[in-house]
Amino acid sequence: MDIDIVFRIAAVGILIAVLNQVLVRAGREEQAMLTTLAGLVVVLFWVIEYISTLFDTVQTMFNL
Repeated sequence: MDIDIVFRIAAVGILIAVLNQVLVRAGREEQAMLTTLAGLVVVLFWVIEYISTLFDTVQTMFNL
């Protein structure tokens, strides 16, 4: 596993947290929620490959 994915997730988390705070302070709670949800979806797309690899590894370990 690359350490690069951890740094990318952290960068997206920091960016989304800042955007969320700015939007909430501006009175745009709906856009803040949608921004947070979009960040979550982006990170899930990045991580789905690693989750698939994990399931394949567990499957081969236990001969399922």
